[in-house]
Amino acid sequence: MGARWYLTLPLVAVTVLLVAGVRGQTTDPPADKEWWETAVFYQIYPRSFYDTDNNGVGDVRGVTAKLQYLKDTGVDATWLSPIFSSPQEDFGYDVSNFKQVDPLFGTNADLEELFREANALGLKIVLDFVPNHTSNQHAWFIESEKGVAPFRDYYVWHPGKMVNGQRVPPNNWQSVFYGSAWEWSELRQEYYLHQFAKGQPDLNYRNPAVIGEFDEILRYWMERGAAGFRVDAINHMFEHPEFIDEPINNPEDPNSYGYTHHIYTKDLPETYDVIAHWRTVLDDFTRLTNGDPVIMMTEAYANLSMTLRYYESDDGSQQRAHFPFNFVMIEELGEYSTAHDFKRVIDRWLGNLPRGKTTNWVLGNHDKPRVASRYGEQRIDGMQLMLLGLPGVAVTYNGDEIGMVDHRDISYEDTLDPQGCNLGPQDYKWASRDPERVPFQWDDTFNAGFSRAPRTWLPVHPYYRQTNLLKQQEADYSHYKFYRDAVAMRRDHVFTHGHFKAHAFGDWVFAFARYLREHEDRLDDPYRVVVINFSGERTTIDVNELYEIRNRTEVYLVGTESRHKVGHLLDANQVSIGPWESIVLGPVSAGGRLVGSFVLLLLAVVKFMLF
Repeated sequence: MGARWYLTLPLVAVTVLLVAGVRGQTTDPPADKEWWETAVFYQIYPRSFYDTDNNGVGDVRGVTAKLQYLKDTGVDATWLSPIFSSPQEDFGYDVSNFKQVDPLFGTNADLEELFREANALGLKIVLDFVPNHTSNQHAWFIESEKGVAPFRDYYVWHPGKMVNGQRVPPNNWQSVFYGSAWEWSELRQEYYLHQFAKGQPDLNYRNPAVIGEFDEILRYWMERGAAGFRVDAINHMFEHPEFIDEPINNPEDPNSYGYTHHIYTKDLPETYDVIAHWRTVLDDFTRLTNGDPVIMMTEAYANLSMTLRYYESDDGSQQRAHFPFNFVMIEELGEYSTAHDFKRVIDRWLGNLPRGKTTNWVLGNHDKPRVASRYGEQRIDGMQLMLLGLPGVAVTYNGDEIGMVDHRDISYEDTLDPQGCNLGPQDYKWASRDPERVPFQWDDTFNAGFSRAPRTWLPVHPYYRQTNLLKQQEADYSHYKFYRDAVAMRRDHVFTHGHFKAHAFGDWVFAFARYLREHEDRLDDPYRVVVINFSGERTTIDVNELYEIRNRTEVYLVGTESRHKVGHLLDANQVSIGPWESIVLGPVSAGGRLVGSFVLLLLAVVKFMLF
């Protein structure tokens, strides 16, 4: 009799716990927040996402073809890296026509179809907006170089200066892509400024007509269905009007961008006024159409205070971006960061966030090494769980949800990124951004299912058969399935509205609580505690040091490295955390209480029968 009871217990427990594991999840955005405030944004690098015309380059129709994947994954919106007309010197960031999709990616009709199909699925499409510069093949620049009005002053021109009888650039400003930021024009007999590639002349934002041109570009795409704009390299928009030399920072290499301290070419205060003006353009359109808010998110690698100013003016009277990208997980944290580092950096950001504003967390993008390469493959689940469990907006770069890694074996001959190519065959690898831009790994077929072309624009990662979406979809559990479950988890009210508190358990276990009741009796609080072990060592923690649970706690979500199971009941004061483990704990559910009561009853029966 005793043996039969023990044999039936696992079946009963599993049945109950599967129900408990999905308890409380919702799919609709909270009614008291705007659509973007709790959103998961998924960055798509169109060149590498999906190729429908078999030319080896991804396209707009490829994004449309994969919208159902985005919906199934649970993301709310996607923003597309540049797809507009361009000679592609910097892969679309050198735009020659802001109102025209580049034929490489498709047509304007393709993009408008993408807007419609996404809208039908409840997804938003955000466009990359590149206002700092254009291509030198843009009609504005061609006319400006000729000195033709009104374009003559659309760009930053300077005659240079004479040194020992030779004309040289006006100052020591350097390009992000190496070398002088000035290029001589034989036609105009002046230098033009390019903070990036030579084919990307900087626009002159001290000319109001330039701002007006971009007002019209914003309205053009909003009218066609764009749900928002990611504003690229915004902190390079203004330069000191007197063209003063910047102070020397690193004298070893005068051609390096690190040669000077960029106090006259970055983060100038006038930038914030332009952002505020464009916010007004977007808000006016929203009011006029009575539609969902059209959002603006800004990209600026700047210090904390300068970044936070993109939210609003110091007195709060001037509204700017809906949110500036928060790059602390890219710029300040990495493979060797401790739990104390994570707590310090996250608490500092949240502690400085302007009142009433929505934070965001960017874990990866097309300009930086991938999450799995930057933090280590064992930490993939932990970093994704952190991203999706923290308050505010979460931003994922395509491929990170399946744990793609950088392709670091691309030869110099196959390298295309100017940031790497400009350094030559000896040094290109450390600067090239190509490794994180290789094609998405859909399955284990030819070219990872990305394209049927004989050659793709960048080589496919050689290990795509080991890491691809289809394999992870078919597995019992995988990085992708964990990511999808974590996205679903963050729909819970406690994640969209809850308070936040973090704690470091020693050097390598980082945990945070999301909870609703800050001062009341917490016994019925639908809290969640996220625990992430950044080390390969097993440890035991008392969760009450972070958040008072008192008794037992239930496992709500587990990573691929976890030894726990969803629905397991644990003693809060003695939770065992395995190597690289990521788990989410919460209050004991009705199912969990039922199992607990059943086990106690079973033990009592067994004890009675044995004795």
